[in-house]
Amino acid sequence: MNRYVALILFLVLVLGGGLALGGLTVRGGWYAGLAKPSFNPPAWLFGAVWTVLYILIAIAGWRVWQRDRSGWPMKLWWAQMALNFLWTPVFFGAHQIGLAFVIILLMLAAILAFIATAWRLDRVAAWLFVPYAAWVAFASLLNGSIWMLN
Repeated sequence: MNRYVALILFLVLVLGGGLALGGLTVRGGWYAGLAKPSFNPPAWLFGAVWTVLYILIAIAGWRVWQRDRSGWPMKLWWAQMALNFLWTPVFFGAHQIGLAFVIILLMLAAILAFIATAWRLDRVAAWLFVPYAAWVAFASLLNGSIWMLN
């Protein structure tokens, strides 16, 4: 497969999947009615941040896939992606804030493990995950705070 076709497929999977999940999950009155911590960002920021992060995630996955399709970094990439796509319907769809908190902590662990294992294989891919790790750490704090407040 042409390497650039593979990149496009990674972008479609990650960016398309993430945006589709975000668009299909209705936040509605339930989320608006939740008590939130003072550091809760404005709603418009989430879409902008996730769009950039999904592009970085796709590029990192593509780079690792080019070098070792069955190694630990790629397995961890798929694991974090599954957890990422699971979090939205659990939090916003099922309204299971506590379960979503467990999922996001597992996601953060998978992201950090990806960075650690990808470091030897492709440092650029590892670095591309650093903003993602920072955002998910913040999102974990936010998720946990919302759970405690509600």
